[in-house]
Amino acid sequence: MVNFDGALLPKSSPILTHANRGLKYGDALFETLRCVNQTLFFWEDHYFRLMASMRILRMEIPMDFTLEFLEGEIQRTVVKNGLEDQPVRVRMTVFRKDGGLYDPTTNEVSYLIEVAPMESPFYLLNSGSYEVELFKDYYLNKDMLSNLKTTNKILNVVASVFAKENGYNNCLLINGDKQVVETINGNLFLVSGNTVKTPPLSDGCLNGVIRKKLMEIIKTVEGLELLEESISPFELQKADELFLTNSIQGIISIGKYRKKEFKNKLAQQLLGKLNAKARLG
Repeated sequence: MVNFDGALLPKSSPILTHANRGLKYGDALFETLRCVNQTLFFWEDHYFRLMASMRILRMEIPMDFTLEFLEGEIQRTVVKNGLEDQPVRVRMTVFRKDGGLYDPTTNEVSYLIEVAPMESPFYLLNSGSYEVELFKDYYLNKDMLSNLKTTNKILNVVASVFAKENGYNNCLLINGDKQVVETINGNLFLVSGNTVKTPPLSDGCLNGVIRKKLMEIIKTVEGLELLEESISPFELQKADELFLTNSIQGIISIGKYRKKEFKNKLAQQLLGKLNAKARLG
């Protein structure tokens, strides 16, 4: 079952019309998050990011779009699918209602909530080979729209096809200044000695929830220095560790970039702290 504007419908239901603005113009936002035993991981951060993004895109925020209301709708969808006692992947998409060309006829919105079971209630560090490569065909823009989690993800799609065709697990995306910004599906962190770097939002990376949480954690670890600075491709092969972060997998350790193989010692340490932070909310 999916939740469309509060109505719980079979997944096969013809919900979206040919005039859907998310389909026609990418006029939509989405949040993906974990739900374990009906507890939404970092829900407040996801909620406030969604509200801020809607304001930036000049979407009209309904009066009932409160933190509690949307949490309740997600939980209701989880229960209706019989997943209340399992770890669940949640996706909530918000899109402007049908009508108009580039200029919408309304700024009112609809929402769609989808849920699916997951295996583990905790973030687990990946094992085995995980190889990445630079994707240089197209670039991310250095602007605020790149910080938003919109459905305009054609660059990520094309990069994913490139990765699959060439046997890579992921790709590193760059901006017009040739700075490494993020991966196809997450924010990037680079470890060199006791310094941990992540690109600033001004470089065009997603304003990721786990990025934010991990930055908070790193600042509390004695002996580590956190820097929000641009990352040059030349730095990658000099790093001790590379890892990416997202709300579903937590931390993914990068094992290889070109001829350089990386450790995952700090990633393991930070993952434990991230799991603890997720349980505390």
